[in-house]
Amino acid sequence: MRAVVEVEGLSKTFRIPHERRTTVFETLAGAFRKNEYEVFSVLEAVTFSIGEGECVGIIGDNGSGKSTLLKVIANILRPSGGTVTVRGRMTPFLELGVGFQPDLTVRDNVAMYATIMGLSNGVIRERIDDVIEFAGLGRFEDAKLKNLSSGMQVRLAFSTAIQTDPDVLLVDEVLAVGDMEFQQKCFEVFNRYRKEGVTTLFVSHDLGSIRRFCDKTLLLSHGRQVAFGDTGEVIDWYVNGGAGWGRLDMSRDL
Repeated sequence: MRAVVEVEGLSKTFRIPHERRTTVFETLAGAFRKNEYEVFSVLEAVTFSIGEGECVGIIGDNGSGKSTLLKVIANILRPSGGTVTVRGRMTPFLELGVGFQPDLTVRDNVAMYATIMGLSNGVIRERIDDVIEFAGLGRFEDAKLKNLSSGMQVRLAFSTAIQTDPDVLLVDEVLAVGDMEFQQKCFEVFNRYRKEGVTTLFVSHDLGSIRRFCDKTLLLSHGRQVAFGDTGEVIDWYVNGGAGWGRLDMSRDL
């Protein structure tokens, strides 16, 4: 199977300044002193490969590096070390709705967001009604976005983003927003993508959704790769390992 996403020895660190400067005087004074930083490691030596059409879950405790990993793969953040290779058109569902304008209508926001996502004007005109219907916002198409709930806005952003026909799909907790009916719609889209050979990386704390949707799962702990393999085995290991799971062999490939 052809590898579509390859991550090799990936690391990501941030420099955190010890001294916070909040005034112009403090900034000028600090210019004559050596800056001191603490290096915070978010990802360390993460390595895995995903084949065409595979669905891979990414799990771990809060702060384990899951969202950072997706942002590096999406080229939103630069890696501090290692390499990431993605083959094909990539659509990240990471911060849905970035670029929405609260004072524009639902319909106008769909048109603008679709343009940001790279869709042509012709495609937007053809699909705009389907986008609004999928989001369940037909009654609100002429309402200003600021009058919609945050959940409705995320539904609208997701409904727009899935029009991009990706080869690689990155999903970060998008199912955490929305009722059961909308979540089911999302799963139907993901299943259709899988049948079409779209490769998917799916971050979620909902282990039931990971079991249902993902063929393989990557387990992270404090930015380090604990296991990568069959979803059922990795989740069982995570759930049943208790306090000791973080001390298991981090190089293990289940």
